[in-house]
Amino acid sequence: MSKVNNADTCFKKGFSCSQAMLSTFAQEFDLDREMALRVAGAFGGGMGRMGKTCGAVTGAFMVIGLKYGNTRAEDSETKEKAYRLVNEFTKRFEARNKTIECRKLLGYDISTPEGYKLIYEKGITKDLCPGFVKDAAEILEEIL
Repeated sequence: MSKVNNADTCFKKGFSCSQAMLSTFAQEFDLDREMALRVAGAFGGGMGRMGKTCGAVTGAFMVIGLKYGNTRAEDSETKEKAYRLVNEFTKRFEARNKTIECRKLLGYDISTPEGYKLIYEKGITKDLCPGFVKDAAEILEEIL
């Protein structure tokens, strides 16, 4: 199964978009699935359901960090490569979806009780979020 399909399946099983992204790619960077799910768990819903940066996007950023993050403070070249890839990812995601902000992607402010209730009553996360997860996984596969 492709990484795009794995991420989609993970999301549809009930994990957040950030968890779907990180857990799908984590094992190739020696991070086990359970730890990836834990690390990414707080980033869903636009970071802790605040409606900020989409979890599929933050999950992708974590994967970029796993592959290209610097491990020595003085390694500015590696750090800059990771930042360039985060910016490239963001440009591509925005080209497809116009924004990386969860509340704008969903059309409702998920951080409010009213907005949260509406997106689930209307099935918005089931309708829209799989597409964001797939887009993020496709873009990530391309830039890695």
